Amino acid sequence: MRQITLFLALFGFYAGLFAQNVTVSGTVTEASTGESLPSVVVFLLADGKTYTASTNPYGFYSISASSGKPAELRVQLIGYSDFSQKLGTLSSAKKVDIALKESATQLQEVDVVSERLNANITTTQMSVSALSAKEIKKVPQLLGETDIIRKLTLLPGVSTVGEGASGFNVRGGNADQNLILLDEAPVYNSSHLFGFFSIFNADAVKDVKLYKGGMPSNYGGRLSSVLDVRQKEGNSQKFSGTGGIGLLSSRLLLEGPILKDKVNFMVAGRRSYFDLFFPYFNSPELDNTTIYFYDLNVKVNAKLSEKDRVFVSSYFGRDQFGASELFDFGWGNWTSTFRWNRLISPKWFFNATAVYSDYTYQLGTPKDADPAFIWDSRIENFVTNLGWTWYPNAAHTVDFGVQNTAYTFHPGAISGVFSLELQKEYATEPALYISDDWRITDLLTATYGLRYSAFFNVGGR
Repeated sequence: MRQITLFLALFGFYAGLFAQNVTVSGTVTEASTGESLPSVVVFLLADGKTYTASTNPYGFYSISASSGKPAELRVQLIGYSDFSQKLGTLSSAKKVDIALKESATQLQEVDVVSERLNANITTTQMSVSALSAKEIKKVPQLLGETDIIRKLTLLPGVSTVGEGASGFNVRGGNADQNLILLDEAPVYNSSHLFGFFSIFNADAVKDVKLYKGGMPSNYGGRLSSVLDVRQKEGNSQKFSGTGGIGLLSSRLLLEGPILKDKVNFMVAGRRSYFDLFFPYFNSPELDNTTIYFYDLNVKVNAKLSEKDRVFVSSYFGRDQFGASELFDFGWGNWTSTFRWNRLISPKWFFNATAVYSDYTYQLGTPKDADPAFIWDSRIENFVTNLGWTWYPNAAHTVDFGVQNTAYTFHPGAISGVFSLELQKEYATEPALYISDDWRITDLLTATYGLRYSAFFNVGGR
């Protein structure tokens, strides 16, 4: 009860923060595709001062400045043309949506000194590594595939679990202590082919963030790190496609508008095909060997109005491995996410998310074996999240919300020689969170927050 009281008191502290300010808000997108751009710094010049704000994960920004003064909005982002727009005298709230155009600038050779150090000391979010869609494309390929997980293991504090094993370790933690999210859906196994590839199709990924410490309060349930992966939203301007043929697998992505600037989609698929070559080795053992993986990414988003946007995304992936009449096993992830974004006002942003995640593992003998058996186990999650972002003034950005995760554990069900199903277990994990990014001065910024969570073992059925 004491923690809840503190939570409410921290929220109530901001009731008197409003001043005679005018708010400028909107979204930042890429002009050629319509994709929202997160973590972009927007500058508002007014009254001889510079006000700044960063776009949230959905590309929304909000800046408050003194009213009655001429103002100018600016955005500078590497790889894009500079944006500048004069807003005139600020007298009422303004909505300015920004579409950045890609730009390639040829520069003379320069020496950049201590840029990374400067970035580390000017941000309050420590121990975070981010990859944008453009940076992901630059990741070296292995056998025709870009492996995001392998790229992350090159970072300080991150190491592989071991050769032939899936997952990664962060600062001495175990692999199961990492929270891996794909469009806010938890993923329990992030690898294909025993860790040789990751489940993330680089063509379908929009951006990646790895938090190695000091995780924001809206994340919970793990101790070591958070890997937050977001899928592309699809090109809202034109139909396009991309793909690749590698030594072990091939991939294809299609995206485009269903209704231009209203509804767009993204579909990406990938499959390995080295098992198709086994019959050519003239080996009876290989003829009956099965080893392959595949995955499918789908995302549709619709702009219902100037204030409402709905996203529906899903991922389905599977690995299968079997050797002659000896054994047959496989595993896979299935996630589905429904997300609703609403711009309540220039100072309030709302996000509602419903997520379903299913991880399955299967072990047994081939169906035509004698005797034959199959053992199935799985973990199901249903996650709901209601989150609000409040921009009371130019100095504060407040995030708060409520979450709940419902777990269903299926320890195992055996069929074949005999039938046996172990008792299912159920649990629920509710949580409240709040955080504030407080820009105290131009040289001093503080980020603080609180998360209160509980775990209830509902029992078996």
